[in-house]
Amino acid sequence: MSDSTDRQVPPGMQAILAAGQAMAQGFFDALARQHVAMQDSSGVAAQKLPMPETEVMASLHQAFAEKHAELWSSMLARTPGEAGPAVVQPEPGDKRFAAPEWSESPVFDYMRQAYLLNAGFLRQMADAMPIADGRAKARMQFLTRQYIDALSPSNFAATNPEFIKTAVETKGESIARGIQNLLGDLEKGRISMTDDAAFEIGRNLALTPGSVVYENELMQLIQYAPLTEKVAQAPLLIVPPCINKFYIMDLQPENSLVRFVVEQGFTVFLVSWKNPRPDTGGHYTWDDYLDKGPLAALEVVRSITRVKKPNVLGFCVGGTILTSALAVARARGEEPVASLTLMTTLLDFSDAGELGCLVDEASVTAREAAIGKGGVLKGQELANVFSFLRANDLVWQYVVGNYLKGNKPVAFDLLYWNSDSTNLPGPFLTWYLRNMYLENNLRVPGKLRMLGQKVDLGKVDVPAYLMAAREDHIVPWKSAYLARNVLGGETTFVLGASGHIAGAINPASKNRRSYWTADVRPADPDEWFDSAAEHKGSWWLHWAEWLRGHGGKEVAARGRLGSTKYEPIEPAPGRYVKERS
Repeated sequence: MSDSTDRQVPPGMQAILAAGQAMAQGFFDALARQHVAMQDSSGVAAQKLPMPETEVMASLHQAFAEKHAELWSSMLARTPGEAGPAVVQPEPGDKRFAAPEWSESPVFDYMRQAYLLNAGFLRQMADAMPIADGRAKARMQFLTRQYIDALSPSNFAATNPEFIKTAVETKGESIARGIQNLLGDLEKGRISMTDDAAFEIGRNLALTPGSVVYENELMQLIQYAPLTEKVAQAPLLIVPPCINKFYIMDLQPENSLVRFVVEQGFTVFLVSWKNPRPDTGGHYTWDDYLDKGPLAALEVVRSITRVKKPNVLGFCVGGTILTSALAVARARGEEPVASLTLMTTLLDFSDAGELGCLVDEASVTAREAAIGKGGVLKGQELANVFSFLRANDLVWQYVVGNYLKGNKPVAFDLLYWNSDSTNLPGPFLTWYLRNMYLENNLRVPGKLRMLGQKVDLGKVDVPAYLMAAREDHIVPWKSAYLARNVLGGETTFVLGASGHIAGAINPASKNRRSYWTADVRPADPDEWFDSAAEHKGSWWLHWAEWLRGHGGKEVAARGRLGSTKYEPIEPAPGRYVKERS
């Protein structure tokens, strides 16, 4: 800014402009430290972080100063004891400043609005950075959000009126409880998101009756008992993700997808992955998970039911593992299944969501060097990554609630499951990160060799039901849609409301949310959505009807589980799911 310009700007505005410039400089310095720490596989430091154009910077600074001046003026014009009109509002769904104490007090009202203005300014700065690479751009935006979220006045005792009010009303007892909560979480090594004592696997979680009918070193196979007199001839095998415990599919009876499918008259089998230990499970590879997971399970299912082509369902990375296994089987000349269902699954990793922006050559190379030949990624480390993708909801909310307010987290089955993390073998993980997230090789016919076979997803030509979630930040729905372009069979695509978990686990009995369908199959997901019709309620009922079309004739439900060859080993949910990291 020139001297002549300075003389035309009121001193107060100059001070605001200077404050904005200082904040922006501190922000860019923080981003730069993260950026230069990232190196490619050659060990050469990353290029200097590009700054926004000078004119863009000046325009953003000017708008920043004007908004802050407007905020200050509105504060001065407030009538004592009354809330004034807000210059800026939190984004929809942001509950950090919902309590009346934030707006009733001029001091805290100013703090929250100033923070929101600053946050918007920094986001605009990050967006204005001239970064052509989409992955690098997304990474800067992710780091920006972490920076902004961490500095919220709601996170600090001195600037949170809810903390002050609670401390006064409880005569300091809330502070004592908060300290005890903090000490307890430090001992556990994680932030408590729910009342852990309220849940127990096998007591009020994973209750659908059944038996473990097969096990190997990587998984147990559960067969569930029928709940109807007649069942579809073709069974259903479910492959959940190995990065979490399977009981997200079988929480409590009222929100259990497993129980729902059994009640619809299907014989259901499910893979329960073992939690690999650092001393015994750190050597497993991607091929091991295919061979000892879905392929082994399919062999057992066929033997028990005497049905050559079961139906199969994969969820998240379980869907990627399952589809890869089917491609291996097809490369061997087999026709392994009657139909394929994929829930929030990536096969084309062109846009791998917010996780994708964190995977680069440097990070993958570092993981390969550390655990690529053996070892595990601790489950809690992976859980922390997922939590910080939604830091306000899954980190800072509990920092404020548990430690500042001294509250005990409420009992919530989904968050109990979310905290029940699992380890991942290093060779499996690093192969997955490189070939899927980093290089996107799975979509290329013949590019990858698995279990000695060149795989081609186009050879997986069975009818497929593809479900995605509209607000999914882990598997963006438009990326999940791209599976239609790589699979070789007829596909039905359904878009559910909400996010990665809530969109998938949407019980039909509660009749909540909605889903979209369309009879067209364009290559472009936006074109599909333009033609889609919205339906109220759960996609589960729509899928169940589709699955019946591939279930074959109705037959009498079998009275026993397993078979002579595969005798029941123990009641569901089995031992593996109870193993902690």
